Amino acid sequence: MTVLVLDNPDLIAKAALASGFASAALATEAKRPHRLKFHFGFNKHALDAADNAMLQQHAVYLTQHPNARLRIHGHSDNFGTEDYNQFLSRLRANAVARLLVQEGVQERQLILTGWGSSRPLATPEDHAANRRVELEYLTQELPQAMQG
Repeated sequence: MTVLVLDNPDLIAKAALASGFASAALATEAKRPHRLKFHFGFNKHALDAADNAMLQQHAVYLTQHPNARLRIHGHSDNFGTEDYNQFLSRLRANAVARLLVQEGVQERQLILTGWGSSRPLATPEDHAANRRVELEYLTQELPQAMQG
């Protein structure tokens, strides 16, 4: 007997589906993307194409898991007044939320927070690192196989 070991999850799922294994559909569900930080240019709140593509992956995951909730943390660097930095951090969080909703995520799944410059990722002098949005998943769903 020959045993073929596959390390490609897509090939494993396709082979399982072809052989009639019903639970293989679970393997084709979107996995939660690992990238949770998105950085912005100075005084900017628009996302670039690579960020949009990654956020679309988050949207697919969230639409497949309607009980999952996502907190979107907007941040800014410490240039300017704190009032303006709060406003800019909310604009950044809103830009992410708007894209997710356009991709089919339910608004009830999203919580937006604008921190301004009060929670730097790095030292306050590392301005580029601090101009960001961070995603935080608040719930974990058990795989369907574990729930039954």
